[in-house]
Amino acid sequence: MRSSNHLIGMLNFLTFLLSIPILGGGIWLSTRANNTDCMSFLQWPLIVIGVAIMVVSLAGFAGACYRNTFVMYLYLWAMFVIIALLIGFVIFAYVVTDKGSGRPVLNREYEDYYLPDYSGWLKDRVASDSYWRKISSCIRDSNACAKTGRVVGGFPESADMYYQRKLNPIESGCCKPPTECGYVYVNETTWNPVNSALATNNRDCMRWSNDQEQLCYGCNSCKAGVLASLRKSWRKVSIINIVVLILLVIAYVVACAAFRNNKRMDNDEPYGETRMEKSRPSWIQF
Repeated sequence: MRSSNHLIGMLNFLTFLLSIPILGGGIWLSTRANNTDCMSFLQWPLIVIGVAIMVVSLAGFAGACYRNTFVMYLYLWAMFVIIALLIGFVIFAYVVTDKGSGRPVLNREYEDYYLPDYSGWLKDRVASDSYWRKISSCIRDSNACAKTGRVVGGFPESADMYYQRKLNPIESGCCKPPTECGYVYVNETTWNPVNSALATNNRDCMRWSNDQEQLCYGCNSCKAGVLASLRKSWRKVSIINIVVLILLVIAYVVACAAFRNNKRMDNDEPYGETRMEKSRPSWIQF
């Protein structure tokens, strides 16, 4: 019995440790929401799951220490629900970020982003006018575009140097006009239009403004940049979640086996003996 309780206690301590990267991933998404992605609701399911695993693990650890079978029973059911929720969250994260990526640009290191490349629930939510006002305001307040400015040798970087930069999706989609518009580079957030910009079918060419409070915050390319940034963030966190999920499932299976062994020993049943075998009368010795 004592060895089984020790095993269950160790497993609960392991699940407690596994809750830390999940909670850390949610907190990391929260910092991204405040500084980069500006999608403040996405991190909460992950934070809730991480906290739930942490609390349930502590409860299971207490149940193992005090040999409380009822607490251990509740622990196993709670862990089953949490694992199911984590599986659902991982699937949801991959489904809503399944499509969309940047398009390579000739003679440029950065990529351009186009809203039609994305689809689904996340795109509709980001592109909605009411929600986009909050996101664009967040991007503006984060000074993401102002931070793209660079000085090399005491002078602002040249156009050729800028073209060789690997801009992140927000910087590429929101802080400059789409490359196909043909704007002429002045600095990182100032671009002069030319006649070719009026001939393209891309409406973002007309939405661009050198006003530092406007830039391309109203462009579809900016919305696509936010979606691309979210996709990268969620994929990074999902990899961690999948690894943790596999370890949680293994720990849960072992905990179930240890719990059954505890119940068998509570009923004075030797390992491997069933209740039917226990109740069967022994042979009478003469």
